[in-house]
Amino acid sequence: MNISYNWLKEYVNFDLSPDEVAAALTSIGLETGGVEEVQTVKGGLEGLVIGEVLTCTEHPNSDHLHITTVNLGNDEPTQIVCGAPNVAAGQKVIVATLGTKLYDGEECFTIKKSKIRGVESIGMICAENEIGIGTDHAGIIVLPADVVPGTLAKDYYNIKSDYILEVDITPNRADACSHFGVARDLYAYLIQNGYKKQLIKPSVDAFKVENHDLDIEVIVENNEACPRYDGLTIKGITVKESPEWMQNRLRAIGVRPINNIVDITNYIVHELGQPLHCFDADVVGKKLIVKTLPEGTPFTTLDGIERKLSEHDLMICNEEGPMCIAGVFGGLDSGVTGKTVNIFLESAYFHPTWVRKTARRYGLNTDASFRFERGIDPLYTDYVLKHAALLVKELGGGTISSEIKEVYPVPFSKFNVDITYKKINTLIGKEIPVEVVKSILTSLEIEITNETAEGLSLLVPPYRVDVQRDVDVIEDILRIYGYNNVEISTTLKSSLTTKGEVDRSYKLQSLISEQLVGCGFNEILNNSLTRAAYYDKLTSYPSNNLVMLMNPLSADLNCMRQTLLFGGLESIAHNANRKNADLKFFEFGNCYYFHEEKKNAEKVLTAYSEDYHLGIWVTGKKVTNSWAHIDEQSSVYELKAYVENVFLRLGIDLHKLVIGNLTDNIFSSALSVYTQGGKRLAAFGVVAKKQLKAFDIDNEVYYADLNWKELMKAIKSVKVSYKEISKFPAVKRDLALLIDKQIQFAEIEKIAYETERKLLKSVSLFDVYEGKKLELGKKSYAVSFLLQDETQTLNEKQIDKIMSKLVANLESKLGAKLR
Repeated sequence: MNISYNWLKEYVNFDLSPDEVAAALTSIGLETGGVEEVQTVKGGLEGLVIGEVLTCTEHPNSDHLHITTVNLGNDEPTQIVCGAPNVAAGQKVIVATLGTKLYDGEECFTIKKSKIRGVESIGMICAENEIGIGTDHAGIIVLPADVVPGTLAKDYYNIKSDYILEVDITPNRADACSHFGVARDLYAYLIQNGYKKQLIKPSVDAFKVENHDLDIEVIVENNEACPRYDGLTIKGITVKESPEWMQNRLRAIGVRPINNIVDITNYIVHELGQPLHCFDADVVGKKLIVKTLPEGTPFTTLDGIERKLSEHDLMICNEEGPMCIAGVFGGLDSGVTGKTVNIFLESAYFHPTWVRKTARRYGLNTDASFRFERGIDPLYTDYVLKHAALLVKELGGGTISSEIKEVYPVPFSKFNVDITYKKINTLIGKEIPVEVVKSILTSLEIEITNETAEGLSLLVPPYRVDVQRDVDVIEDILRIYGYNNVEISTTLKSSLTTKGEVDRSYKLQSLISEQLVGCGFNEILNNSLTRAAYYDKLTSYPSNNLVMLMNPLSADLNCMRQTLLFGGLESIAHNANRKNADLKFFEFGNCYYFHEEKKNAEKVLTAYSEDYHLGIWVTGKKVTNSWAHIDEQSSVYELKAYVENVFLRLGIDLHKLVIGNLTDNIFSSALSVYTQGGKRLAAFGVVAKKQLKAFDIDNEVYYADLNWKELMKAIKSVKVSYKEISKFPAVKRDLALLIDKQIQFAEIEKIAYETERKLLKSVSLFDVYEGKKLELGKKSYAVSFLLQDETQTLNEKQIDKIMSKLVANLESKLGAKLR
């Protein structure tokens, strides 16, 4: 949120620099991300001078240009060619001198000496829109006759620099969503740090009802959604431009001025944090009703969009129909226009949950909903209404023409909290003097109702929606006291703990992460929330197993993910769109599931489960732009090697895994990896084109999903150890096997290891041939077998015996023939 340094000083008169204020706010929990110097007019009117037009003659080569000489307060008149129709001798005008930078939105141009139709022009006489003080471009600015030539335009227009503090407001700090709210915290900081300052609150003592000429009855039918509603009428106002000071205030924080009445409501929401709404009283009529409407009722909002209302939307209505979505957005026909003369001002407290649900339902995020959702001060609405009414009278005239119409059936009370000094000191880790504790609480407007030797009884104002327990109060005490004022103890109090399965899992995650990073991977971290639409028509991850959100932020984040795949594809698409298509990613994360058949009214969580997974993605080129190697595309075999290396690093014996084909509609072709007990450890393969098309990804993507939870179970009793390298040589034998096309290498490998468990160390496939020279339906595999004895050198007799047995088993079980 943007906070104006100059505006802040109206509530606390401090001497701190903008950077010092930023540091102070950050230290008390209002993190300030940056400080930026701003001017109410872009460029600060630098280089612009008031001049007097001495002469004005027609340009000889143009029917609309004029040649003028202008006195800029120096010795020599300046010649300027001007195209404005209203330029004339004797006028006081604004002149952009040579080198002046003028802005048109984000574009900037510099005034230079030039020739216009053959006549030299040294500067430019300006219109309102050209220097940023208005929108009029019909002619140049003509100033009053008593203005002195040579006066700087920034002095004439009273342009002052300000500093904008970018304060990051956390969701629990609704009380700090305004300049006065930030000033309250800054005041507490200043008091704690020895500054004798006062917190200045805008006065409403001048408020009074002048007549009862415009009485509007207020009826609230839904007190749950609207616990408090205040309103009043003002008659005979004039809608016009706001004065310069208010426009400058709003522009400085990034709010566009509209007219004096609308600007007042925007000004107050940023000043005091209370959203207001202003209705044309003639549109309201005799009654204003706060209620819900039937499902599907049409309503056109201020942006011109017709929306179908929900029966759970709280509406502000007149006797004819809806005028405004309460706390969220106004209607098209009930707001203030240039013809409005009578207004009804609204200051209310709407229930945060009602506002939040309505705002999410329509995808609306306004200044009002932002504050109502978090919770505003319910005791403040009448005060803010009086303040707004006085501002309307000051800037727009009119008379306050009704009493404050208030509907407030159940008054709000402050939060009762009891704290003990012992708990304060225990949680903070330092003994805070009692007087310091009381001073901090008082500066935070927390009332002390009772004091004992052990602690305090407190009343916390309801605008502090996040402070309702003793630990919340202690946190407030600590942040004002200063985290940096709590010394780090020189002693360490600890207890012995034993490492469990979670610790082992974390350690192995780090190990595998380092291994993958060493192979050129980047770790990614995606949101656990995702789009339910990704799971439409998926059989492997059916949409009825999704954990859906009750109040999603958007359709893109409306459920919990069942697989890591789609988050990785989003990351790949994001990078590919930025010319970075050669990628290797991995991610550790939870996946979530809902099981309808396990639903139990008494044990709600029974139907839900989560698993921890490791996802690995490979796409693009394996080698690119290398002088030593031609470009080479990544392949699924590269991914397979990474998966096998993960298994080996965890201590899993690859020979004991069951590998098979996987039919899955997220893959075009894939393999699954199971334990001998039937637990699925992994699946990997080529991502289906249909899935890639949904993300506009052109390259093949290879994806592996490893169930980390099952992997940890599989290696629970595994201890990775080393052994001495054998002193005896290994022997390699190759076989060329003619087999049926449907037979996979995994079957050959399995039979080989079952045939010779002790001496066979590895089986590898080094060539595949399919062609006309072979029988129909056959293929040729060239397979290498590595044999080694740890205790002696193998002789030919032993080797031949093993190889003969291997060939016999392959012939009998697979129908293989030697070529």
